[in-house]
Amino acid sequence: MCKVILVGADVALLEGLAQTLLGCGHDVEFAATLSDAATMMRADETEVVVVPSEAVTEAGQAASLPFTANGALIVYGKSRGEHLFLPPKLQRATLAHLVLPLERQRLMALVQSFDSRSRTTGRSEREVGGEDYQVQF
Repeated sequence: MCKVILVGADVALLEGLAQTLLGCGHDVEFAATLSDAATMMRADETEVVVVPSEAVTEAGQAASLPFTANGALIVYGKSRGEHLFLPPKLQRATLAHLVLPLERQRLMALVQSFDSRSRTTGRSEREVGGEDYQVQF
């Protein structure tokens, strides 16, 4: 499963999201700011960063994350009108703008879809060890 980095200061919301993501088998880490999340990212893992729109606004035009082909960004707010202008690098990496906690199930579906797509395309470096899946005749 993929690693999800939850960014923000809303402890109750992030704890609820973490419990749900852990229940689906994902690795979850927390970061207080966007720059903290950037230092936690590794190029060899499939990662989804879930960040509040306030954190992106506070970082301003300098907001950036070291995304590779196996990383994505989900921006969330507390209401529908919180869409903001993102720097071009972050725009390309953004999967969705969500309203949390209302769209919690959509978040889970996006993370699951991103994880399965990265495995299908070979972008995920994590391989599950175990049985040999070759057909036996």
